[in-house]
Amino acid sequence: MALSETLSTSTPPGAGRRSGKGITLTVIAATQLMVVLDATIVNIALPHIKMALGFSDTSLSWVINAYTLAFGGLLLLGGRIGDILGRRRVFVVGVLVFGLASLIGGFAQDAGMLLAARTLQGIGGAICSPTAFALIATNFQEGPERNRAFGVFSAVAGSGAAIGLLAGGALTEYLDWRWVFFVNVPIAILIAVAAPRYINESDRQEGRFDVPGALASTLGLVAVVYGFIRAASEGWTNSLALASFAVGLLLLAAFVVIERRTAQPITPLQLFSNRNRTGGLIMMLCLAAAMFGIFFYITIFVQTVIGYSPLKAGVAFLPISVAIIIAAQIASAFQAKYGPKLFMAGGAVLVAVGLTWLTQLKSDSGYASGVLGPTVVFGFGMGLIFVPVMLLAVAGVSDHETGAASGLLNSTQQIGGALGLSILTTVFSSAAKDEGKAQAPDFMAHANPDQLAAFQAKGEFPVGSHWYSEVLAHGIGQAFIVGAALAVVALLAAVFVVKAKASDLPAEGPAGMAI
Repeated sequence: MALSETLSTSTPPGAGRRSGKGITLTVIAATQLMVVLDATIVNIALPHIKMALGFSDTSLSWVINAYTLAFGGLLLLGGRIGDILGRRRVFVVGVLVFGLASLIGGFAQDAGMLLAARTLQGIGGAICSPTAFALIATNFQEGPERNRAFGVFSAVAGSGAAIGLLAGGALTEYLDWRWVFFVNVPIAILIAVAAPRYINESDRQEGRFDVPGALASTLGLVAVVYGFIRAASEGWTNSLALASFAVGLLLLAAFVVIERRTAQPITPLQLFSNRNRTGGLIMMLCLAAAMFGIFFYITIFVQTVIGYSPLKAGVAFLPISVAIIIAAQIASAFQAKYGPKLFMAGGAVLVAVGLTWLTQLKSDSGYASGVLGPTVVFGFGMGLIFVPVMLLAVAGVSDHETGAASGLLNSTQQIGGALGLSILTTVFSSAAKDEGKAQAPDFMAHANPDQLAAFQAKGEFPVGSHWYSEVLAHGIGQAFIVGAALAVVALLAAVFVVKAKASDLPAEGPAGMAI
């Protein structure tokens, strides 16, 4: 899911020295597709990963969060590294790191090994994603050629989520869950081999790396997320959970201090002085949390409770992608006439309605009766919001800070998703435990010996039993109450914080955001 740096419009260094512009664009776009679809291709495989590596329902969220926290937390630093050391060089390194991490993930033998691989994948993505977008300006002439390249890049990024769902379903069903990682390896190798031949290097820029800022923000967020996940499994009085919250908050406070004092911060704090941009960032933080929750929990629900195969589960998510695309086109077409506020507020209302609808999920809910309607409403609302939020992110920003502003929005999306998923997981765990206690007497009275043995071994109802489905559905429904509350916060930001009119918007926003 990447919003990368918007670049200067100067003639690309070395333009015309190399031929094969089609191959150049293919290499760059393939990299972005690989990084973007990895956010959803793994989701479909989650139930199989859980069974194979022994994740609990609570700890399983780390398979997503390990990637998004590393990616979102280091994205701006990755862009800065490319500017200073050379974008093509850094691009190749990032791709190879991503490919190596995917290979390790595919061979993972336990939960710890997979989470380490997912973290390394996020680091690789944070290195290569911003440089991939930046390399378009390095390799394509300003004007129609560059505009076409940006158009292709944006289309690939926007379709990445849907492609990931289908690819993840097919690979998991017909091969094995490990192939959702292995598939990246040959792609990464081909990109790394082709890049030096078909992609021009950029001129190096003067600058410094804000490593302390990047580490403080990333580690602070990891500590906060760990605190939520720990509280979900051990309770809110757990000393390690409380210590994690304290450490996380201290690190995030240190991040603010570092950014104030650093000459070249990765996150210029003055970007938050614009209320329209800040309102859009608040909305993205809240709504990304809900979006990650839907992809995570509905994936588990349709496979575990309804009984869909991985491929059918991937197809089941396509209506969301279609709704987002249609709504985004509508918002884009009428933005100049009606302004951003109408679409942001209206979209937030639809998102809140969809999430509230999902709180009614039951163990006997079917796809058509319980999932399709609310997810389409949710997707349409998100589509209305994406375009104005993207435009407001760069409205009124000076040229030298445009990359930081657009990167900040993408980081907010990733970080909001990770934090939100951890909060939803905490609520899910608490509700599921309470429902499990309520279901226990009936289970003990009617379970067969094999089910009783499975319960004694794992401490949870057997997967596939109606008791497990009851617990899972109840926990998911309660988690989406929090999602609906976050959507209400986003609505309040749209109504009371954002004051933008159509005249405040730039002609076009940054390309490359995966929806």
